[in-house]
Amino acid sequence: MFNLEALDLARIQFAFTVSFHIIFPAITIGLASFLAVLEGLWLKTRNDTYRDLYHFWSKIFAVNFGMGVVSGLVMAYQFGTNWSGFSDFAGSITGPLLTYEVLTAFFLEAGFLGVMLFGWNRVGRGLHFFATVMVAIGTLISTFWILASNSWMQTPQGFEIVDGRVMPMDWLAIVFNPSFPFRLAHMAIAAFVATAFFVGASAAWHLLRGNDSKPVRKMFSMALWMALIVAPIQAVVGDAHGLNTLEHQPAKIAAIEGHWENADNGPTPLVLFGIPDMQAEKTKYAIEIPYLGSLILTHSLDKQIPALKSFPKEDRPNSTVIFWSFRVMAGLGMLMILVGVLGLALRRNGKVYRHRGFQRLMLLMGPSGLIALLAGWITTEVGRQPWVVYGLMRTHDAASHHSVAQMSTSLALFVVIYCSVFTVGIGYMMKLVSKGPQPHHEHPPEGTPLQTPRRPLSAVTDNLESATRVH
Repeated sequence: MFNLEALDLARIQFAFTVSFHIIFPAITIGLASFLAVLEGLWLKTRNDTYRDLYHFWSKIFAVNFGMGVVSGLVMAYQFGTNWSGFSDFAGSITGPLLTYEVLTAFFLEAGFLGVMLFGWNRVGRGLHFFATVMVAIGTLISTFWILASNSWMQTPQGFEIVDGRVMPMDWLAIVFNPSFPFRLAHMAIAAFVATAFFVGASAAWHLLRGNDSKPVRKMFSMALWMALIVAPIQAVVGDAHGLNTLEHQPAKIAAIEGHWENADNGPTPLVLFGIPDMQAEKTKYAIEIPYLGSLILTHSLDKQIPALKSFPKEDRPNSTVIFWSFRVMAGLGMLMILVGVLGLALRRNGKVYRHRGFQRLMLLMGPSGLIALLAGWITTEVGRQPWVVYGLMRTHDAASHHSVAQMSTSLALFVVIYCSVFTVGIGYMMKLVSKGPQPHHEHPPEGTPLQTPRRPLSAVTDNLESATRVH
């Protein structure tokens, strides 16, 4: 298949499935906290706008949560089917960490999700709010354990190698490895930013169509406040994460910067744009800014960063890929900060609700948070190569022994099934978004039997078949 080896196909398959999956947990994390805030504000103010927004976004949350669970199950199986060498080598650490995620986060979410989605008229207001908060906390706990496992693969510690396998020696050191706090904060904030722009774009779409209702204005305003506050925080956290990466994974930073050699003892320039060439060992057509690389990466005007040529060829990440994925992430991050500032400037006299140009910009920025998140994960995962566990196990040693034909067939099936199933699911979710917030009645009409739904999608009253039918 395209002259690729089985290892290449295994990596593409995992990258494809994880890229589909990560979108849904990111929105789940952000929406769960958003729902908790909305219900808390409704309980405090009794403003029906917050209640109507809660019920509007809870339906979207239910669909998104269901797709996130389904897409996540596949990745767990791939550790055994495609990456058995990794499971054999590091399973004694990654296995328990993922188990803790199930025992704490998933059980917590599953235990309270039913109350949150179906208990509005069946339990007390305090209990229902508690359930919503528990689901929101569950999503963050899940993030904690998943990032602990992935961060250990980036900066492993707290272990010994016995008979060719990693054995845990200090679980606190394993969980709280050097990159974990930075990566956890970076991912959680990225989820909030992505959700803010998703919510803001939804509101902008309704405003552009003439739906200038109170709930639409409120969610537009809340999304812009979140963007204004959280996007700059993400930039600060990202800077700290970069300093940590420079300390523990200098080759990754050199590849991100397209920086090949230090000619003298002078400061490192910042390469704004260029085309890194792994074969020629240089960045072609480079546009550089003197001193800025040292200033950003080391917070000094004279320190240098390690150059790619100082590492053996077999230990260098693919600079051609992560040079651009990082710039996509950073560029969108700066644009999101700008949008937050513009929104603040337009708030005077309600201009933000009437400025159609800004609303169109916000609509276009809807997927920006998710694109930046994907670009960030590409940067960190491709930048870890050629290691699957940094400095301990190379990726080619982690893969299972499958043929090219087997991997090509399974990859093709994944592409067809994922594009079919999740295209329908995402289309259905967008249909729910397009309907907009509706007034919610506290009690069902008389004569309507109370049902007991058993799955998250049951929280959505719209018919999936009619929603996806082509007219």
